[in-house]
Amino acid sequence: MKNFILITGGARSGKSTLAERLAKELGKNVVYIATAIPFDEGMIDRIEKHKNSRPKEWATIEKYKSFDELINNKDFIKADIILLDCITLMITNLLLESGLDFDRCSMSDVEKVEKNIIDEIEKMLFTIEKFNKRLIIVTNEVGMGVVPTFRLGNIFRDIAGRVNQYLAKQAQDVYLTVSGIPIKIK
Repeated sequence: MKNFILITGGARSGKSTLAERLAKELGKNVVYIATAIPFDEGMIDRIEKHKNSRPKEWATIEKYKSFDELINNKDFIKADIILLDCITLMITNLLLESGLDFDRCSMSDVEKVEKNIIDEIEKMLFTIEKFNKRLIIVTNEVGMGVVPTFRLGNIFRDIAGRVNQYLAKQAQDVYLTVSGIPIKIK
């Protein structure tokens, strides 16, 4: 997809900082799509730090699904840059929203949830491309760490890995951040 930058890396590697810098450089009217849900004190603190780090004039849309509804949002319509932070939180929200008992569910059930996640991402990409917006997406590289000891952790890691591969194929440019240093890999 033309005009699509994907930024990946480990936790606290500088992904969001790079995304925000690129958004400032590439456009004047930025809309920040925040996928986080403030479910505990730690996440509330993290969300506040993210809010404080970005320019006050940027509009924020809190959304992790139903991206086709963006066509009705005035901030989306007038934006030239869409910055979505982050895909892995979106995946987490959709996994938990599914209501599956991940310790007992079948792989067929997991595949249905993954298809739903991919469908949401495709809706988002289609909507943004249809309106000719420049897109920056932040995601986490979760496949380079410790192998989770619980089933949901493995399911999440595998889905996130496949989603990241899908997005990297669609992206015009892909950056990996390591210790605050961006490395262009595509």
